[in-house]
Amino acid sequence: MPDASPGPLPYRMSPEDRRYYLISLLAVPLVLALILFLPAGHLSWARGWLFLVIFSFATATATAALWQINPEIFAARRRIQPGTKSWDRVLLACLAPAALAIPVIAGLDDGRFHWSAMTAPVVLLGYLLWLLGFAGTAWAQAVNRHFEPGVRIQTDRDHHVIDSGPYALVRHPGYSAACLMFVGIALSLGSWWAVLPALLSCLLLVVRTRWEDQTLQAELPGYRDYAQRVRSRLLPGVW
Repeated sequence: MPDASPGPLPYRMSPEDRRYYLISLLAVPLVLALILFLPAGHLSWARGWLFLVIFSFATATATAALWQINPEIFAARRRIQPGTKSWDRVLLACLAPAALAIPVIAGLDDGRFHWSAMTAPVVLLGYLLWLLGFAGTAWAQAVNRHFEPGVRIQTDRDHHVIDSGPYALVRHPGYSAACLMFVGIALSLGSWWAVLPALLSCLLLVVRTRWEDQTLQAELPGYRDYAQRVRSRLLPGVW
């Protein structure tokens, strides 16, 4: 959840959390490899390997940084917490397959059937968008100990408004960054067809942003004042 307390509180990661994220750090690239190369039908897909290597390096780097800056984020993001809004559970159930379809379709397209003809500069643009989005997400998580996967008012975790870092620019920077990543993944994997589920994922995040913002203004003390100071939800000066 992208709106929270004024800074990370002292936190000591439990051995369980450490084991969970060390295993995840190894398992996620393996799962991504399956998602990419099973649809491609072979292991000689160069763009798939390039993306997998860059993704693994970026993930390891961000994890190491967050481990030092805001280790509590790992426990916060392990699962959907009790109290998550019912409408958000529905949105997440739609968002997950839409986002998963991006690399799957890219594997079918650029890896197997070659429906798209994408030039190297467009692929490079995709990596730029993806890396900007990835960095933006990591920045938001670094300053926000309440960056949970579900929308709820975290009364059990001293939920407060935060207005530093990327939250001084837009109210929901995690969603802004995610939109960049969705489109960036499709382009970096060389698939115009994969842009379609990427745009659908972005649309679902726009809906989520609107509903979450309404929830926060109604239920989180101080958020209305924050919304008056930071006018934009996703894109500075636009919306």
